[in-house]
Amino acid sequence: MGLEFILIYPVSILAVCIMIGTLVAAYYKKWMMTYALVISNVIVFVITIIFPIVIYDLGFKPAYLSIENIPQLYTLFTSMFIHGGFLHLFGNMFIFLFVGMAFEQRIGWKNFLIIYILAGVCGTLAHALVNLGSETVLIGASGAIFGIMGAFAYSYPRDEVVMPVPLGIIMIIRRIKVIYAVLLFAVMETVITWWESQTGILSNTAHFAHLGGLISGFILAAVLLRGEKTHTKEGKTLYYDSLGIQKERKIDFTALKKLANTPELKDILKKIENETIPHARAIWLEHFLEKAKCPKCGNPLHQLDKKIFCQSCDFKTNY
Repeated sequence: MGLEFILIYPVSILAVCIMIGTLVAAYYKKWMMTYALVISNVIVFVITIIFPIVIYDLGFKPAYLSIENIPQLYTLFTSMFIHGGFLHLFGNMFIFLFVGMAFEQRIGWKNFLIIYILAGVCGTLAHALVNLGSETVLIGASGAIFGIMGAFAYSYPRDEVVMPVPLGIIMIIRRIKVIYAVLLFAVMETVITWWESQTGILSNTAHFAHLGGLISGFILAAVLLRGEKTHTKEGKTLYYDSLGIQKERKIDFTALKKLANTPELKDILKKIENETIPHARAIWLEHFLEKAKCPKCGNPLHQLDKKIFCQSCDFKTNY
């Protein structure tokens, strides 16, 4: 069946290559994964407009969980990049940009991408478990996006982000604490799911996928982001590692200031100094070191533990 798929629908293979290719490109070009995911979703959507068969090739059906359909389980991944219409795509990507960028800056692209993909798969499976054997195609990034929201609420509940907030049939954009926004969406999904189960009037929205993604994102964040900050002062951060052992990190800003020779680097360094959240500080520090150049020869710098060095000359320093 896999060979038949490749021969008859090569455009679906192209769509899969775009899904994976944009993520690989983001890794090598050091783009934010949030941007890469949005770009890939938009490109794949254009492909599905021209070739609608891609939706049925790459969308997920609960029936695929049966033994004879195991080869099609790749759709647990590909279905997250498929959307059924412009409003479906726009709604998902609009919310994702607000939440995704802010959360990725705090935890880094690796943890962000892991949570996004696994939460999306878990959300799809949650939908499948209550619709076993169904041949209805499930598509959309909603489960993954709800997973990011759940992980954000667990990790930084008191942080404020600008995002669209549903009020009845309209959306308003405002700054709101993450925990409040996520609770609002969670309550809405729960109420709608309950109402549909009581009335039998079903929508085309997979609400169990949303709830499954939300809950799995919360759990994934608890597993992946276990370090807890206790306080940060004058570049010194006390935190607990995954074994519960208290450790201390201290940043030598004097060394970093010598490398901040552009307005952009000075601005990033100021953010590092003012940041009180360890995950976010680490991301800003990584960004700073990616932008900084060797003061001797102007070539890129490299980092190993707390050492900064240049492979083209003898420059090295600690921070």
